[in-house]
Amino acid sequence: MQNFGMHQREHDCSIKPEVTGSRVSPERGMPALWRVRLRFNAALLLMISACLTCVITQAEDWPRWGGPRGDGTWRGPSATQKLPDKWPAAGLPVVWRKEIGGGFGGIAVGDGRAIVMDRQTKPNERERTLCLDADSGNIVWTDEYPVTYGKLDYGNGPRVTPTIHDGRVYTLGAVGHLRCLDVATGKLVWSHDCVAEFDATIPMWGLAASPVIWHDLVIVHPGAKNGCVMALDRLTGKELWRVSDDPAGYCTPIVIASPSGPQVIQWTPEHILGIDPKSGKQLWRVPYKITYGVSMATPIYQREIVFVAGYWDGSKAIQLGKSATDAKLLWEDNRHLRGIMSQPLYRDGYVYLLDKQYGLTCFELRTGKKLWDDDNKAAPRGRNPQATLVWLTNEPDRALILNSDGDLILARINPTGYREQSRTRIIDVTDTNAVWAHPAYAGSRVFARNDKEIVCRLMVKY
Repeated sequence: MQNFGMHQREHDCSIKPEVTGSRVSPERGMPALWRVRLRFNAALLLMISACLTCVITQAEDWPRWGGPRGDGTWRGPSATQKLPDKWPAAGLPVVWRKEIGGGFGGIAVGDGRAIVMDRQTKPNERERTLCLDADSGNIVWTDEYPVTYGKLDYGNGPRVTPTIHDGRVYTLGAVGHLRCLDVATGKLVWSHDCVAEFDATIPMWGLAASPVIWHDLVIVHPGAKNGCVMALDRLTGKELWRVSDDPAGYCTPIVIASPSGPQVIQWTPEHILGIDPKSGKQLWRVPYKITYGVSMATPIYQREIVFVAGYWDGSKAIQLGKSATDAKLLWEDNRHLRGIMSQPLYRDGYVYLLDKQYGLTCFELRTGKKLWDDDNKAAPRGRNPQATLVWLTNEPDRALILNSDGDLILARINPTGYREQSRTRIIDVTDTNAVWAHPAYAGSRVFARNDKEIVCRLMVKY
């Protein structure tokens, strides 16, 4: 930035500020031009400070599965415009809504865009990626391609949340179409048919793991031949490595900072894997054969512990050591900690998980000791209970919960228990499916979808 008014001239060196009593006036005795420039600089600094404050305190976007960090944490609106203690009696105002097709995939919001996938069956069967203006809901562009779902179970549409990164969006369809698109225009940058090109085998409920970006890699879980997990150059789509002959599950991988360095953690229907993201080398694996192959909920990693939770087969906690190959079972539970679709939340040594029988449950990460459950208050009990759990990072112990009835809940959860503050219906259950798709939060808004529509609602009035 140019530093206006700070050029010294020789005859200015003798100018001294006047002293009136004990107060020094820095402008008295200055030439008029200097005084104007000084005031301009002061105003400019105030404007910059205000802009920086706005950038620091404004709510985050939701550019990927699990939010900005992939762990279910989100910085909500600022302290001056924080979420209310109670939702309005009339519900959250609708900003816009748009008709879409079927799908269980979540929504990504970034770069002023809301991006979601769906499936259309008329006049022909195809998957689509829809890019909508986040403010108006107007369609900016559409990418589509033909598919054949055949006997795919729960075959209403794609399962994956798109990944927005560095001006591009990465998508993976239910039957293996991996695509990279330009966020601004929708232009196809590169694509792969994982079945035709990588010999992938589609699992019973379709591919569901969202693409994960790590540096220049896009990491995917397609269940390819000798490539349960694969990494490609995110710019070109060139394959860089593949590892493991395990089949595909439904679990999005995570990249962690372990004591020995970065690792990709992938929970498959056969094992929990630790992989070197730079080389694709398998570092360790812990056996965990899953009934019906439903390795589903995204793992979490905290305090050098990897934790996974399964529907039929319960939970496992794995302790990582200083060596890259050091991984051992710390504890396991198959009575009280049986998750399904929802990624657990972690805070201050405790984990909050949606158990299939008891509902929202709190336990100690290091020991697995259960502290409490909410007796199915947050999410209705059923065959496939579901609620998306999100921490507000700027409000201690406060969470947003979207359950399978389409209710958005404000709650406080901590080791002492669950305290619901408010709930409101933001999207309806359709005739065919409950609300399983994960929502997105961005700015002051929440974005949710079902089999028929995507809706944007205002959580805070500015």
